[in-house]
Amino acid sequence: MIKKIFRFFLYLVVTSFFYLVLIIFVEPPITITQITNAFGLGLKRDYVSWDEMGYNIKLAALASEDQSFTDHSGFDWDAMEKSMHPTKKNKKSKIPFGGGASTISQQTAKNVFLWQGGSYDKYIRKIPEFYFTFLIEKLWGKKRILEVYLNVIETGPGCFGVEAAAQYYFHKSSKNLSRAEAAMIVAGFPNPKKFTANPMTSRVAWRYPQVLREMNNISDDEDISALLKK
Repeated sequence: MIKKIFRFFLYLVVTSFFYLVLIIFVEPPITITQITNAFGLGLKRDYVSWDEMGYNIKLAALASEDQSFTDHSGFDWDAMEKSMHPTKKNKKSKIPFGGGASTISQQTAKNVFLWQGGSYDKYIRKIPEFYFTFLIEKLWGKKRILEVYLNVIETGPGCFGVEAAAQYYFHKSSKNLSRAEAAMIVAGFPNPKKFTANPMTSRVAWRYPQVLREMNNISDDEDISALLKK
């Protein structure tokens, strides 16, 4: 029995590793989150290359979700510690700049290889999430991580990826999004089914001007500029 369990886990590790390497060259064919949404809201997605995404949506994602993306190795340990010991001020904050404790690398690992889940299983999910986050940081690199993230992240009702969101909300390609439009899309990332850019919900109206300010603040960062110009 123990041997069978060991072989099963070994099989999972080996196959997941080869799949992870494959995604360096091709876009993920489907994710668990996309499958679960397809039966309700449908599935709108249109994977695009790094150059087709455009500068503004990349900058908006970094400004809103992970401003330390170019500096960390997949995990923001300081943010994790703060999230486990929140102050009263932190509890009142709806969403801190930088996306909180979960980095873009972790979100990518979760979206591509795992499931969203809830609070009841988050600690079980964290073990494989750390495993996949570590590997994609080592094997994919920052550019590929951000590219995959922007292609698979849920961005609206039944929408996955920034291209689908750009077409759904603004009837244009993600490459042609203005700074404000890009900020509106990422402002709904915490719950894109509920927080929509068009019609604009009160949460997005409150959040996107803050994202715009943060985009301006980080646009001159040398490491971020170097990444986005690749």
